[in-house]
Amino acid sequence: MTAPTTGTTIEVSGLSVGFGDKIVQHDLSFTVTPGSIFAIMGGSGCGKSTVMKAMIGLLRPKAGTIHVGDEDYWAASAARRAEIGRRFGVLFQSSALWSSMSTAENVALPLRMLTRLDEASIDALVRVKLSLVGLASSGAVMPSDLSGGMRKRAGLARALALDPDILFFDEPAAGLDPITARRLDDLILEVRDGFGTTVVMVSHELPSLFGICDDGIFLDADSKTAIAHGAPQTLRDQCDHPIVHAFMTRSRLGDDQDSPGEGHDKRC
Repeated sequence: MTAPTTGTTIEVSGLSVGFGDKIVQHDLSFTVTPGSIFAIMGGSGCGKSTVMKAMIGLLRPKAGTIHVGDEDYWAASAARRAEIGRRFGVLFQSSALWSSMSTAENVALPLRMLTRLDEASIDALVRVKLSLVGLASSGAVMPSDLSGGMRKRAGLARALALDPDILFFDEPAAGLDPITARRLDDLILEVRDGFGTTVVMVSHELPSLFGICDDGIFLDADSKTAIAHGAPQTLRDQCDHPIVHAFMTRSRLGDDQDSPGEGHDKRC
């Protein structure tokens, strides 16, 4: 499933994240290999999106390092972090489209803000990105007039505007019906396979996790750290941690397995 390994490696070591005095997750270490689709998994409220915020530069870690290629992202100057961040594309759960701008204007925004391209070049690139996600005829449409799936695709087109090395998705299938979610998964695969883009995806949607992800970590809300690491299908089939098993099989915790207390210190 994995695309050829060309591109940028993300190396996370000893990462702790939180707000104020509250630690949300601690002591996280993992590697995102180039060309992979890496999942940050776990139940609601465990801190998946918080970890992603640290990875994309929106939240300074409490401890640990995040290396993007050979560079320690958070040790770099603000100007250098901004340069590194231009290699990221981000699709937030809400799509985060500006309601006062057309779909095309939303996609053009990072090109206008972060490049010196002339308007003719920007317009041409916008058309290419919208066509890539199947929205070639929707450039003039306002976000409020797009369906949920179309808004996700428009957000993806904007995330792709600067030809990023790494794409970050926060719950991309949230709020979508199963068919639309599958189409979005297929589109993510097409982008990864076509451009060799590395993908980091926060999700608890099992069809997406099993269908497109090569590797990942599983975060636990109680211990506030990762309790499993591996491809989602492997965790489903081989991990005997009761919390991971219950999540991956959508069974009730404790059904045909140890109680949480008996298995809580396991790692997969």
